Amino acid sequence: MLIEANQIEKSFGTGEARRTVLSGVSLSLASGETLALTGESGSGKSTLLNIFGALEPADGGNLRIAGTDLAGLGDTARARLRRDRIGLVFQQFNLVPSLTVAGNLSLQARLAGRQDKGWEQHLAGQLGLTDHLSRYPDQLSGGQQQRVAIGRALASRPALVLADEPTGNLDEETADRVMTLLTDLAAESGSGLVMATHSERHAARLARRAHLKLGRLR
Repeated sequence: MLIEANQIEKSFGTGEARRTVLSGVSLSLASGETLALTGESGSGKSTLLNIFGALEPADGGNLRIAGTDLAGLGDTARARLRRDRIGLVFQQFNLVPSLTVAGNLSLQARLAGRQDKGWEQHLAGQLGLTDHLSRYPDQLSGGQQQRVAIGRALASRPALVLADEPTGNLDEETADRVMTLLTDLAAESGSGLVMATHSERHAARLARRAHLKLGRLR
């Protein structure tokens, strides 16, 4: 199993201002499986993805990602898990502005020691980026930047891809193309995929759905 989450809890703030974001969330994801995480803004989708991505710890519950128990992991071990096993796709792209498209595509794979230039060239071709490899992020459209972010996440062939509203900043036509590329290339690389989305149409393209409401799965 790629994700084994049991009774995950998360709150923010202290005292009377303390707010529960996740309450008793349990779910699992098998290798190669796809899951749409739906829910209104503030329902806890991004927080849950951040916990699955080892970006922040849960307050309670048990969690294993790609066979690793996250309980007690320090910052270095969490960073190593993200580098080696997880691909992250953010709504705001989060590309490195000082790196070219080629540099951004290869960044995580190089850090993980698994750079495969043939696979990167294939990704660039599938993503329509072959003619843009020497450009920088600020020379690209939003759709092109999101395609670079997808390629970067998949270049190391991670066990798990986590995508947080990856089409949220794109027009409908571009979003549909990006969605197709994300799901097709994740399947080709053998990665499991969890995607947070507001779009019912995009959620329907994934094999399973989990709906969050007020921090609980419904």
